[in-house]
Amino acid sequence: MTHPSDTDGESHEVPAEAAAGTTPGTLEAELAEARAKADEHWNSYLRAVAETDNVRKRAQRDVEAAGRYAIERFAAELLDVRDSLELGVAAGASAEPARLVVGMEATLRLLNRAFEKSGLSVLDPAGQSFNPEYHEAMAAQPSADHPPGTVLAVVQKGYVLNGRLLRPARVLVARAPDSAPN
Repeated sequence: MTHPSDTDGESHEVPAEAAAGTTPGTLEAELAEARAKADEHWNSYLRAVAETDNVRKRAQRDVEAAGRYAIERFAAELLDVRDSLELGVAAGASAEPARLVVGMEATLRLLNRAFEKSGLSVLDPAGQSFNPEYHEAMAAQPSADHPPGTVLAVVQKGYVLNGRLLRPARVLVARAPDSAPN
């Protein structure tokens, strides 16, 4: 579709009724009205472009802030753990060993609660089947008491953050006992 003014010199006949009612004043009024609408549309377009740019900038700032402050909740949870550790260190020289153990257990509970709230779970696979997706075998030991492929011991616990492996559990895995030479 082409605009009526975009012709190649073709002559278009105007119906007699339209030509009779058209005066220079009417054409100027229609032109002024068309220009006003064009200006209005242009201003609407500019406002829409500006709003789109503002939304993009706002989203970019939000993403930057989310990255910067993503661990804020987790860090706040760890403050209680740090406070507990500082109290334990301060009391360490004069406290009874049994009381220190009780304090360390309480601190570990605080840390575990902070982990749970943040979606961090512990992998402690002792006695389970070896799973290479979540476990890293440090060594295989012969065992007559456990089936091959069973985790005998956990050298270092693993961690999963919201279903995603953060660190595999490092484990010792059972293997079939060596056969005795005949």
